[in-house]
Amino acid sequence: MIVSVEKPNGISSDFDFHSMMINCSNALIWFSATQAKSAEQAQPDANKLVSNDQFTVPQNNAFGNTFRDYEVGARTDKVEQHYKASHINQTYDFVKKIREEYKKLNKAEMGIWECCELLNEVVDDSDPDLDEPQIQHLLQSAEAIRKDYPNEDWLHLTALIHDLGKILVLPKFGELPQWAVVGDTFPVGCAFDEFNVHYKYFRENPDFKNPKYNTNNGVYSEGCGLDNLLMSWGHDDYMYMVAKENGTTLPQAGLFIIRYHSFYPLHKHGAYAQFMNEEDKKNMKWLHVFNKYDLYSKSKAHVDVEKVKPYYESLIAKYFPAKLKW
Repeated sequence: MIVSVEKPNGISSDFDFHSMMINCSNALIWFSATQAKSAEQAQPDANKLVSNDQFTVPQNNAFGNTFRDYEVGARTDKVEQHYKASHINQTYDFVKKIREEYKKLNKAEMGIWECCELLNEVVDDSDPDLDEPQIQHLLQSAEAIRKDYPNEDWLHLTALIHDLGKILVLPKFGELPQWAVVGDTFPVGCAFDEFNVHYKYFRENPDFKNPKYNTNNGVYSEGCGLDNLLMSWGHDDYMYMVAKENGTTLPQAGLFIIRYHSFYPLHKHGAYAQFMNEEDKKNMKWLHVFNKYDLYSKSKAHVDVEKVKPYYESLIAKYFPAKLKW
């Protein structure tokens, strides 16, 4: 296609006009190259990651038990009751309805750090490894990653914010029951996999015997991509929604971690892998890196919040707007 461009007023000669057009063309080429380079930098390669290996994985959790032990421990009964309620109530119809409600993002307007401070009021009933306020878990995981990968600031921030969706248990955000906020996640709309924790309670879920939803693929197709699955509702999907809709500049790998970090049946056992596409497989490498710090950094040793706050506030300003809709 040929585009005709008239010579602007003030350009005295054809030579000046052609020089101006060449400069504009060069500027466009530079801008395109810069954008492409930025995009490349924004999507890091997990295969090139080099760890300082300063974080040591502990043998036992804060209660002296092995991590993610759902049979033995001080919190076993509370955790089992949590999963019973979750597995009975997280149906395809429930998730569709509640997702529609929360995607309005009309509960509050606030910054990321303000949200972090709200987690001083939240303890996760599904966690067999920790009974501390959630802000400490966020800082523990972020600081552990920061030690091993000091140059991956987006990963530090991803760790800090990955559980912010747990504010859903607070009155201002709907005061949802914990079974609709925390715990391992799983797809609805297809058969429940036996690798889910406390699988037996799914038998009481209305979808368990529904022929539309109880086959291996259910309403989905193989290779459709995890983004096309309807996941059980909770803090993961909510925080992913908040980050994406508010225009975060975190790389796609960061958003993937936020959305699927509780999807243990997949990233620990390989369940539901038939739905993954090539992009999911690339991002899963980052989730495996992240999981080590999310799980094993939980401790009774508190991080000095005021000491690290300036660093994380600088990352928040880099990757997020000052105020977000929640």
